[in-house]
Amino acid sequence: MEFYKNIAVIVAHPDDEVLWCGGMILLHPECNWFVACLCRKNDPDRAPKFQRTLKELGAQGIMGNLDDGPEQKPLDIKEVQDAILDLLPKSNFDLMITHSPYGEYTRHLRHEEIGSAVIALWNGQKIETKELWTFAYEDGNKKYSPKAIRGASIQQMLPKNIWEEKYRLITEVYGFEKTGFEAKTTPKSEAFWKFENPEDARNWLERNSMLHNATPP
Repeated sequence: MEFYKNIAVIVAHPDDEVLWCGGMILLHPECNWFVACLCRKNDPDRAPKFQRTLKELGAQGIMGNLDDGPEQKPLDIKEVQDAILDLLPKSNFDLMITHSPYGEYTRHLRHEEIGSAVIALWNGQKIETKELWTFAYEDGNKKYSPKAIRGASIQQMLPKNIWEEKYRLITEVYGFEKTGFEAKTTPKSEAFWKFENPEDARNWLERNSMLHNATPP
């Protein structure tokens, strides 16, 4: 990570930053991490836990209040894009990390919408980053807990102490039950699709637009 000094992580929910890339954050405290969480700003339970998690990760961050109702009504992509632009600092990043437009499990629309919106913003030159990584996980259409996709551009098996700290953040700081989805999911290996220019990300998205699980860029 020596080439990445300023890194933005753009996620839907407080806990996504830990589940899908918490190990990467913990492994690289030398980087300047900024987490933009688009939902749950007014959640009296999750919002303060997000702030505590940021402190323990040594990261900065901000929350928004994008609709996150249980019915998962689709949002207009412009609304999602505007929410992202409202939260991100007006600065250039060396790296942005966000959801896959295909999600990490079956399924959550907000994850998919945010991934697509970030790629569109990058292509429209509304955000600036040298590279974009999207999370690379799949659950076999609910057959098993989300796991790193084999063949993803970047795969990082987490050292035992790093995974244990990640698990502690999920179970003790966020307070999820050890028998619940989040704790059972907490990946021991993290994976990402890597894009060095917006055209490659757009082409990958268009090529896989009819598929649920992405093929390699």
